[in-house]
Amino acid sequence: MFVSGFTFVKNAVKLDYPVVEAIKSVLPLVDEMVVAVGKSEDNTREVIASIDKTKIRIIDTVWDDSLREGGKVLAVETDKAKAAISTKANWLVYIQADECIHEKYYPEIRRNMEVYKDQGQVDGLLFHYTHFYGSYDYVGDSRTWYRNEIRIIKNNPAISSWKDAQGFRKSNEKLNVIPIDAHIYHYGWVRHPKYMMAKAYEANKLWHSDEWVEERFDPSKDFDYSAIDSLKPFKGTHPEVMQERINRMNWTFSHDPSQKKFGFKAGLLYFIEKYTGWRVGENKNYKVM
Repeated sequence: MFVSGFTFVKNAVKLDYPVVEAIKSVLPLVDEMVVAVGKSEDNTREVIASIDKTKIRIIDTVWDDSLREGGKVLAVETDKAKAAISTKANWLVYIQADECIHEKYYPEIRRNMEVYKDQGQVDGLLFHYTHFYGSYDYVGDSRTWYRNEIRIIKNNPAISSWKDAQGFRKSNEKLNVIPIDAHIYHYGWVRHPKYMMAKAYEANKLWHSDEWVEERFDPSKDFDYSAIDSLKPFKGTHPEVMQERINRMNWTFSHDPSQKKFGFKAGLLYFIEKYTGWRVGENKNYKVM
């Protein structure tokens, strides 16, 4: 079995993305790692090149600013990285620049790749998601956050990134996936408030006009983490690759998990999900086998 990893990134240093940790969390699972590095305003390329010269292969790209509506450029960059993987790969492990895989899940991931490698009807493996917010001690537990997504796919040219690189499609059809007992840890909302505002400012330009962004985000100010509907304490451990970054945390975020900021409908749906496990009207970007 040959496994390729792939991702894309741009301005990771400037916007404080944990892309080094993201890539390191995938390396033990793959035989090669393709990273599409967009032309950046910092030393992102040098940082990526320094991680592991034996497995990492960089392709240099230029992001098309005309594809900003709906975040389409993110899917295009994902597909550029995917197109550069080895033709002998059976499976492709996809990770985004603010995600990590905990090492405790490696055996489960490998086992499922072996079991389903030759089952042609299986297009991918579905992961649960843990979304951190504000600090490394709290996770989102409301409908604001998606619960599952595809992060391992078969090496099939018909499979491509979907919309804003949230998931994948095969010839515009949803993928047939196997849910596995493993989580992706998402750290996209954990950084110093200054960097969080910078990230929000730049990221929203991939979906909206400059005028829309300027009205809502001020890069000279810190991000306000208090405007969140619901969080709960995180009681587990973080991936080993994240520990150094966690130790460097240089801001304070405190939150009372008992405080919920819901309207009536959102609050009702939250409690239905909490006590039944059913998310009413959940959008599933895949077909569970």
